[in-house]
Amino acid sequence: MSMMPDSGEGHARLHRYVIGFVLSMALTAAAFALVMYGSWSRTLTVAAILAAAVAQILLHLHYFLHLDASSRARWNVLALLFAVLIMVLIVGGTMWIMLHLHYRLS
Repeated sequence: MSMMPDSGEGHARLHRYVIGFVLSMALTAAAFALVMYGSWSRTLTVAAILAAAVAQILLHLHYFLHLDASSRARWNVLALLFAVLIMVLIVGGTMWIMLHLHYRLS
């Protein structure tokens, strides 16, 4: 057991997690309110929800996965982008094949 005084680093981390949680809840509530109240046009609502989704992804990357401008984080971001590219290719290719098969067999 260490007798060193607490440097406050744990408190700073908890503070970041709380900020991230509150911001993500606000974005989720905003998207929910857009759909529930329906005062905007459908196109504008979908665009706003997509913007909130992208903002929430970036928020999670920064506050929860601690990805920032440091060199170590840049490599993590590149690995993440490569994984996203592979998933898009797999899902997109699968959808393309299935739609093509549906068209040919109908």
